[in-house]
This record gives sequence, C-alpha cells and structure tokens, in this order.
Amino acid sequence: MSKKKGKKSGKACVPKLKCCESKSKCGRCPLRMLKEGTLPDGYTVKRRKLVRLDGGTFSKKDLTRAA
Repeated sequence: MSKKKGKKSGKACVPKLKCCESKSKCGRCPLRMLKEGTLPDGYTVKRRKLVRLDGGTFSKKDLTRAA
C-alpha cells in the first residue's frame, strides 16, 4: 500500500509571477503551466513573466481568484 506523491488534483495551482529560469522547474512555473494548459483564463507568458491578455495589471489576490 504505497501512497502516491505529487500534485493534488482537487485544487487549482496559482502560477508564479516570474519564471525562476532553473532547469529543474517547479510545478508553479508559468512556462510549464502554459505548456500544460493549466494557466488561468485571461493570462499568458511573455518574456518569462506572467501577463494578462488584455494588458492590464493584476495582483496576487486577483490571480488566486482566477485560479
């Protein structure tokens, strides 16, 4: 009876605001989330930074609501 380690599927993950550029990327990396298709709606990544599609500003609180 082994337990699986990994991400919880029940709760959405909030992406980081900027990619840390490490080779062993974490699960919250915006580049990885963009590739997997798990970024919140209305957000994208430009120049390793998380941005909104409409070009507006956002806070971490807005991001947690979107995720």
